[in-house]
Amino acid sequence: MHSLLIRYGNFLFKYRNTLFPVVLLILFVLFRPVPYPDAATDWRMDLAGILITLAGQGLRAAVIGLAYIKRGGVNKKIHADSLVTTGLFAHCRNPLYTGNFLILTGLLIIFNNPWAYLAGGGFFIFSYAAIVHAEETFLLQKFGQEYERYCRDVNRWTFTTRGLNETLKSMEFNWVRVLYKDYTTMLTWIVTVILSLNLEHVYFYGLQQSYRYSLHSVAVLAGVILLAGVVRGLKKARAW
Repeated sequence: MHSLLIRYGNFLFKYRNTLFPVVLLILFVLFRPVPYPDAATDWRMDLAGILITLAGQGLRAAVIGLAYIKRGGVNKKIHADSLVTTGLFAHCRNPLYTGNFLILTGLLIIFNNPWAYLAGGGFFIFSYAAIVHAEETFLLQKFGQEYERYCRDVNRWTFTTRGLNETLKSMEFNWVRVLYKDYTTMLTWIVTVILSLNLEHVYFYGLQQSYRYSLHSVAVLAGVILLAGVVRGLKKARAW
């Protein structure tokens, strides 16, 4: 069981950037949004979902901006030249994945389907647990007692707030690195939010009444994709 979980975690680590968005898309295709009791409640829940998603992205930005870590590994395999314990990694062992959970939670709240909660929540919780298990096995084998001490001092998923203010004050935030390293994540969840809200509007009000709303959604979507293209171009040109 241990070796199977590691193999599954390594597989997901390699293909997660493609597989996870596809799984999310499948959930949204298989299930349809469930209306809340009234428009006001629906608006509040959509807003709550967006705020939770923004919190997840904010956490990811803080992690990447404060301390660099090779999130994609090397050749899509788990890799570490050194054990990163600075920045927010001094307060949580997996702050990026915690941010991902917040983003996924927000997206599911916006979509609002109990079956999507169950299937999506189960898949992503188990998948991230497998990835973390594979990563921890690798890090333990490579760094030994140093990693064991780190695990004793820092929680796997939850944050230790002790010394957080000192951490934030002592490090310089690199916003360019955030854009370069995380623009695809931003693009993915923003596109998902726009499409989810548009799909919800069509389900609730019909295609004809959603025509203008859809046009606005397409305009915003085009702007977001254009901005992502600009960031990609600057990254390729090694600007900044």
